[in-house]
Amino acid sequence: MPELPEVETTRLGLTPHLEGQLIRTAVVRNHNLRWPVSRKLPGLVAGRRIERLARRSKYLLVDCGGGWLIFHLGMSGSLRIVPADTPPGAHDHVDLVLETGRALRLRDPRRFGAVLWEAGDPGRHKLLRGLAPEPLDTAFDASWLFERTRGRKAPIKSLLMDNRIVCGVGNIYANESLFRAGIHPARAAGRISQPRYAKLVAEIRATLTAAIQAGGSSLRDFVRADGSPGYFQQQYLVYGREGERCERCGHTIKTVRIGQRSAFYCPRCQR
Repeated sequence: MPELPEVETTRLGLTPHLEGQLIRTAVVRNHNLRWPVSRKLPGLVAGRRIERLARRSKYLLVDCGGGWLIFHLGMSGSLRIVPADTPPGAHDHVDLVLETGRALRLRDPRRFGAVLWEAGDPGRHKLLRGLAPEPLDTAFDASWLFERTRGRKAPIKSLLMDNRIVCGVGNIYANESLFRAGIHPARAAGRISQPRYAKLVAEIRATLTAAIQAGGSSLRDFVRADGSPGYFQQQYLVYGREGERCERCGHTIKTVRIGQRSAFYCPRCQR
């Protein structure tokens, strides 16, 4: 699933092609995505100018001036800029057609993505209004994590993937950040000290920043807006490396199931 760095990479790639452009219409070939695509969408966006692109957690937000498009890439979605007359493939479900003759095309083989319209502040949309601070924002710090985990017996990895604690970290980057911080993924969140949370926050930011700079990860069908792959997977220290040697200490990397997801860790480096 595309995570925060992949969505941010997509935003950065699309911004120079979309900001300031006039929308001609929308073409919806399949309304049955994770949530139904409005049949009014072509009329809602026609004639509007794209003011800017933003991101909230794993949602890409397109300011159309007086209304917002909210995109979610689901499990396998991607957004690309193509000539508007490019024949669509079987999984090309939605086009946002520009006056320039180009189009923003959503490809989503599994149809778990979304294209939603919000007439007001997108932060009030039901999918966004309950989200915690962004991991790259100053509001997310050691005090925030420490205060919200007191008395919590849940594994820290589970809480890092809880959008009410911090939004957008995701499975891959939770694994990598916990390794970098030296914290075992199964450790009870309430038993972690504030100084260790300070280290974890710093490593979450460093990990996500490095992933964005590398263009995200190539997972399943994720590609950048120009069709090229992301390369952060070449820098994984623990994720997907069960049975391999830890690059820090040489111990064998192991895995454990936490919340129905695999957690990768080094038994020697993480406590």
